[in-house]
Formats: sequence, structure tokens, C-alpha cells
Amino acid sequence: MTTDVDGAPPLSLRERRRAVATREILDTAERHITEQGPHALSLRAVARDLGMTVQALYHYFPNRDALITAIIAKAYDALADAVQEAVDTAHLGAGDLPRMVVATEGYRSWAIAHPELFQLLYGTPLRNYAAPVDGLTTRAMVRMSMVFQHEMFGHFTREQLAAADTPPLSPELRAHLELLRQDGPGALPPPAAALLFSAWGHMHGLVVLEVFGHLSFVGEHQAEIFRMAMRNMLTELNARIPAA
Repeated sequence: MTTDVDGAPPLSLRERRRAVATREILDTAERHITEQGPHALSLRAVARDLGMTVQALYHYFPNRDALITAIIAKAYDALADAVQEAVDTAHLGAGDLPRMVVATEGYRSWAIAHPELFQLLYGTPLRNYAAPVDGLTTRAMVRMSMVFQHEMFGHFTREQLAAADTPPLSPELRAHLELLRQDGPGALPPPAAALLFSAWGHMHGLVVLEVFGHLSFVGEHQAEIFRMAMRNMLTELNARIPAA
């Protein structure tokens, strides 16, 4: 059998057809979520729109949880793509705006443009759904967080991050953060990990307030408020990490 340029065998006709059908199911389910909200997702309705039976849909996704998991992973990947694209094109018009701030604005822009998918990721959990441990959703979420980790800490040494100025971490928290460390270059010392979670909560909280309409009284100034908050957050974070 011939192989493609990457050395992998080409997909068979059956595999290509399955990939197309899977993509159509995901796109249709995503449209249902966009139009009706995540809690209204129905396998029967998705199958009906595609002109197939629910039993036929089960050949691609054995149950509702499997379909939801695939949609969440796809949404996380789309969000990560938006954040990465924002930092990759930062030089095209952001001026002297720090890349980390540009990354947060990419996150905010995607959330505002896709409120229903953002709600699926971070809103009220779907009843009776539990994401598989270390599954597709976990890997997709880690990929997105790594973009922020790189922009936030990529220019610091490991020694600087380990010496970051944080309130004293309890032995229990420090031990837990040590357990969360990944093997390889993405691992963070506990003080830096604590700063990352704090910054993530600050950014995400502002985006949630805006997406769910709690900052509407700010009007058209929400983007300016967000940028100012992210600039201040980054300045304070950098001040906690000692100079090389």
C-alpha cells in the first residue's frame, strides 16, 4: 500500500466517508447548541436534521456523552486556535500591546462571538454528563492553557519562576501543585502555577461577566475596561517574578 508524505497509510474509502459523516454530525450538533443552547441538545433532533436514524448515529457516537465530549473538545480547540491566531498576528496592529494581553483579548473575542459554546465549556454543567478523565476534553483544555502559559512565562527562567513572590503556599497546596506538574518543558514550579491560576481566574471572570450580560451597564467601553484590567494584571504579575 502506498503512503502519504508523512509516512502514514492513506485513509480507505470507508474511513474517509466516516470522517465526513462525523464532521457533519458535529457541525449539526454545534448548530443546535448555537441556536437553542447546550441544554437543548438532542441526538434525535441531530439525527433527524441529517436524515438518519438515531440508531445510525450511534455508529459514530455510541451515546450522548460521547457526542458532547467531541463537541467540547472541538470548541476548546477552536478557542485555542483563536488565542494562538491573536498572538501570531499581534504585530499587525496591536502596537506595543504585550502578547499576553493580546492572547486574553483573543480569548474574550471568541467568547463574545460564540456565547453558547462558551456556556457549554464554562456555564452550568450539563445534567448527567461527566467528561472522561484525561480524555479529549482534558487534552484540548491543556492545549489552550499552554498558549497562555507560554505568553505569560516563556521569557522567564525556571529559577525565576521558582522564586516568584507569592503569599506563602501551604504544604498541602504546594504538594498538590507539584502533583499537577506535567513532565516536560510545560511544567511550572508551584509559585508560578499559583500565579497562573490567579491570572486565569481574573481574566476568565471578566469574560464571564461580559458574555452573560453582567457588564452591560458599561456599554461600549467593555473592551477598554478589559484591556486596562489585563495590562494591570500583567504588570503586577511580572513584578512578582525576580529579575534574571
